[in-house]
Amino acid sequence: MRYAVLGAAGQLGRDLCPRLEGEVVALGRTSSPAVDLSRPESLRALFDEARPDVVVNCAAYNFVDKAESEPEAAFAVNAWGVRELARLCAERDCLLVHFSTDYVFGLDAARRTPWSESDAPGPVSVYGLSKLAGEYLVRALCPRHLVLRTCGLYGVWGSGGKGGNFVETMLRLAGQGKPLRVVNDQTCTPSYTVDVAEASIALMNTGQTGLYHLTNSGSCTWHELARTIFELSGLSVDLAPIPSCEYPVPARRPTYSVLDLAGLHEAGIAVPRPWREALTAYLQERLRKT
Repeated sequence: MRYAVLGAAGQLGRDLCPRLEGEVVALGRTSSPAVDLSRPESLRALFDEARPDVVVNCAAYNFVDKAESEPEAAFAVNAWGVRELARLCAERDCLLVHFSTDYVFGLDAARRTPWSESDAPGPVSVYGLSKLAGEYLVRALCPRHLVLRTCGLYGVWGSGGKGGNFVETMLRLAGQGKPLRVVNDQTCTPSYTVDVAEASIALMNTGQTGLYHLTNSGSCTWHELARTIFELSGLSVDLAPIPSCEYPVPARRPTYSVLDLAGLHEAGIAVPRPWREALTAYLQERLRKT
């Protein structure tokens, strides 16, 4: 089996590539061939040279707040580049594994039960809308596809263009000794990239296609996550919960974006461990790599 992985240098890609059984072609803007979803014309060369059986797309425009002021850039990568990727995979009869996001939800602000794959999405940001458009294009254009929605990703390799992840940001701010205020009215499931990678590969190996939700299990608010990070790290931090209205940002976030994992179970895939256990493993692995 020959895999082409776009976004291989990101935190999810770097945990996924070593776990794939077969030949892996790791691709990105600086790889050879160079692949940039904002330049769809670069994609045909990828297929001609890599000749993949499976294409895994971990790449995305994921600057949630910047997308509000530069929607063209978000759609160029998350929708129009993905459209060309889907067309080429269909043309070459490749399986396309495309990662999406919980941010395709959020319009129903009163929601308090996990979202299933059959629930109607409703994004509240340009980023979420661009990712939803990419989902629809994959599902419409590429018969052999897996669209995997995940949430709150963090990984030991989280040092890409965004400068880390939420866990790293909290630890860095804690080191500065300043009081921290974190929103406590947005509920999601933080997900460790190792667990997402392993469950994704298990799902690929079943031969299933379609739309699946894939996160760690359980849920928490961002404040609860921050408190747990400090607790597990043995840090004493001046941390207080605040409502979202006290932390204004350009893009709206979903109030509740916990994803139901019943689809994984039905496909015979073990549901990833609870988020707190995953966070403990991440912090331990992080120490080993420093």
